[in-house]
Formats: sequence, structure tokens, C-alpha cells
Amino acid sequence: MKESVIRPARNKKKKARKRPAPRSRNNVWVRWPEERLLDTRIADLRLTLSSGFVLPALRELDAELETRGILFRPHWWLSDCWFCPDGVPGFAIPFYLTHPRLQALEKRFMLEIDGGTPASCLKILRHETAHALANAYRLHLKQVWRRRFGRASRIYPESYLPRPASRNYVIHLDHWYAQSHPAEDWAETFAVWLDPHSGWRERYHNWPALKKLEYVDTIMQEIRGVMPPVRTRRQVDAVGTLKFTLREYFEQKQARLRADFPRFHEQQLRQIFPRARSAKEPASRFIRRLRQDLLDSVAAWTSDSRYRINLTLEDMASRCDALELSAGRDPVQNRIDLVAALVMLYMGALRSGTARLAI
Repeated sequence: MKESVIRPARNKKKKARKRPAPRSRNNVWVRWPEERLLDTRIADLRLTLSSGFVLPALRELDAELETRGILFRPHWWLSDCWFCPDGVPGFAIPFYLTHPRLQALEKRFMLEIDGGTPASCLKILRHETAHALANAYRLHLKQVWRRRFGRASRIYPESYLPRPASRNYVIHLDHWYAQSHPAEDWAETFAVWLDPHSGWRERYHNWPALKKLEYVDTIMQEIRGVMPPVRTRRQVDAVGTLKFTLREYFEQKQARLRADFPRFHEQQLRQIFPRARSAKEPASRFIRRLRQDLLDSVAAWTSDSRYRINLTLEDMASRCDALELSAGRDPVQNRIDLVAALVMLYMGALRSGTARLAI
């Protein structure tokens, strides 16, 4: 609650007048024009996590750990993305989750918000807690941990080749993320185990991944009621140290995704769309008209970045213009063909090993 400052009354016949409470300097940027906000360094925004759905999700996470009898609680801080540094029993939360205006910018520039709903936020919190807990108890140094998951010291690849049909891994986050690295396999397995609604014994019955879940169950029983040996509160790249601007943050994030987005070959485009005739809708207009629908459909089928998918759509539309291609006479069938072609393109990118590591 803000305190009011009362001026001394100069005339006893007049009532004391209250001075308006000073506005907090921490969120004065909320009222700034967008261009000014984008050119502001993130550190200068003085961000704190004081409202929104993240705090309730953190409380729910705390309750889940308490129910399991786990004394460990990860510390957290704000940074530019979700991550847990090696050896640190805590994790970073993206700064854009602190305020609706920052979330709106993230959605506009990146077309989606990682952890931007209560459910998705809680899933990522469980995942990052697994990394922090492994650091706190040095679990990755145990031989049995290595036998189940592999060596956590293995170098992270820039991309990986997921096998969607594999039953050796649990399914939790998108992109079959458990398959990317032993540490991510552990984190995803722990997250499924911790989720009180996962029903993991039934869900993964007869899966080889069940042995990993049972190992998590066993080792959590071993540390039940035990304080962790690693208790540092170190923070890495905390929000107060981020000297780049919001504009630079979005430019760098977009540049990483522009580097390798999938493209159609000319022959593939000609198979999807015939050569234009005056009576038909240009293929480029058809693609742009269905842009949101295509984004939703392809993202749902492939779990890929909406920003990357949109890059493919824009590249596709501009090249259709150059080739003078048009949509077919049946727009419903044309949409089905287009979605199928896009899904196949992105699944092909997965098979070629271009699923990106993100968390």
C-alpha cells in the first residue's frame, strides 16, 4: 500500500489536504510509447515478479514438492529466458512474464509466449526444478543415474534428431525434448513424476521409460527429508545485468530462428499450386489469408516455433508470386494439401536433425 503524505494546514479553518502518493518508479515504463520502450535496456526496467500467473504456479510447485516430502526448494531469478546453470540449485524465469505489456511484445515479435499460460508455465517450472534439484543433490554424479540417463557432461548439440515413436522417453514438453540430452531426459522424467495428475504408472505401462520413472521414485524416497549439500544462491545473467535493449533482445532472438527455417523447393510449390489463371485466387493471397489458421495447424502438429513457421509462409508466398502460382478451385482441399505439405516439410526438418534446443 502506498503511503499518503499530509501537508500541515496553513489555515485552521481549512481541512488538511493530502498530497497524491508518488507513483512507483519501477513500472513508469508501462505508459511509455512503444519505440521508447523498445530502446530501453532491460536492466533499466527494474522488473520484479509481483503479480500474474507465475507466482501462483510457483506456489503450486512448492505444494507438489512438499507433498512428496522433498525439503529442497529451488531459488529463482529473472533473466532473458528459461534456464538452469550448471551446478546452481535454482533457475531463471523470463523477464517478459512479469507484466502483460512485455508479454504482448513477446507475442507480437515472436508470435508466441514460452510459458505464457498457467499450465505451460507450471510444466516448465517442474522441468527446471528437476535440473536445480539434480545440481543440489549432485544426482548426475551417481553411477546409477548415468546408467539410466547417460552422462550429464555430454556436450549439448545445437540440434537433435527426435524419434516421435520412441517409448524410451517420457513426453512432457514439446519437440520430444527428453530425447535431446541426458540432462533433459532426467528433467522431463522428473517433471512427469512430480505432476500429481500425470498418472505415470498407467500412462507409461510397458514403456521402457517406466524404468526411468521408477528410478526417480526410488531416488526421491532416498532424499526425502534430507537437506541438499549444495545450497548456493548464485544467479546467472540476472535481469539487472542485462544491458541490451528490448529491441536488441527481439532482433537476436529472431535472427537465431531465421538462420535455419525450412523452405520449399520450386518443384514442391508447383505441386501444391498450379500456374495462375485470372479466375483463380493468387496462391500468395491464399497463404496470407489463411496465415493464422496455418500457423495454428502446423504448430499443433509439429510443436515448432510459430515465428519459424511464419517465416516459411512468408517465403512461400513471395516465391509463389514470382512463379505466378494460384490456389486451386477447391479452397478446402487446397488448405488440406497446404497444411499436409507444411507438416511434412517440418517433420522432414526434424528427421534431418534440426529440432532446436531451447530450455
